[in-house]
Amino acid sequence: MTELLVGTRKGLFALGGEPGGPFEVTARAFAGEPVEYAMRDARSGRTLAATTSPFYGPKIWVTDDPAGDWEQADGVALPEGGDASLARIWVIVPGEEDGLLYAGGDPGVLFESRDGGSTWALNEGLWGHPTRPDWSPGNGGLCLHTIVPWPGDPGRLLVAISAVGVWLSDDAGATWRHSNEGIVPRYLPEEARGNPIAHCVHDVRRAPTRPERLFMQFHDGVYRSDDGGASWLDIATGTDLPSDFGFPVVVDPADPESAYVIPLVGALDRTTPGGVVEVWETRDAGATWASRSDGLPAGDAYLTILREAFDSAGAGDALELYFGATSGDVFGSGDAAGSWFTVADHLPPVYSVRTA
Repeated sequence: MTELLVGTRKGLFALGGEPGGPFEVTARAFAGEPVEYAMRDARSGRTLAATTSPFYGPKIWVTDDPAGDWEQADGVALPEGGDASLARIWVIVPGEEDGLLYAGGDPGVLFESRDGGSTWALNEGLWGHPTRPDWSPGNGGLCLHTIVPWPGDPGRLLVAISAVGVWLSDDAGATWRHSNEGIVPRYLPEEARGNPIAHCVHDVRRAPTRPERLFMQFHDGVYRSDDGGASWLDIATGTDLPSDFGFPVVVDPADPESAYVIPLVGALDRTTPGGVVEVWETRDAGATWASRSDGLPAGDAYLTILREAFDSAGAGDALELYFGATSGDVFGSGDAAGSWFTVADHLPPVYSVRTA
């Protein structure tokens, strides 16, 4: 059975089922509260959730059973006495050491936990970076939404922030350098494109079997890196993609040539082009793209899929893909996007989908 953790505007839903048919709700938590993100740490079995209470602000919670009691984590806060306030926790990702977890949030902050998520500390290297006064937020805020460890090497880490681009560390987060070479922010006037920091990255995923390869969904572009994020290549221009705007990207863990995106109309619309829901796949590292959308709504479906709402399980021919929309619909594929089925509908607006 496949399990999904779905964060929504009105709580966390745990779903379970077999690929090909509707899933059942197996647990619900934080009813009525926005759950920005939830994940299960496969190493410990613990489930972590990031909520944004309208009264108490952003929190991280931990449990051994999503249907049971949750414990609030400590240390999820900015230093006292400053002007900035913590607005949201966007993502939680396991690190490459036992018990190590990372959490990213707004305003462009990275937290670290070394006890499985019970306590957290601010990454001072990024928080105190000398360029921080020049950072500008994207439309969704100054959000650190992407955290990409390097398999087997706890010293190497990539994060992405809207709208200040990709940042790399080779010393476990003590120091950071931005890495946006090759990315063209076409949404900016040409005279403003020379800023090496102002880049609105939407999502980055690494190919586990070839870790120097990364795929990026940009604000108006799809990119690939073959050198660990040091430079980026445009893989959308001149292809059949109906739009180069979108939020999430997913990589097949078994094949560093294969990635998936969900194009949206850019600018203010941010819905599926022409009301047709399509997942687009490349099997040649972005040289060509093809729609893989059998079973998805083919008309009058103007959906929005957010950056954390697309995930996978398995690999190769057995790759499972799942995504949710702000309409409350969740779709899945059990055959590497060969066909799609409805996992759930009538949920609250979906913020995140993660396989558990």
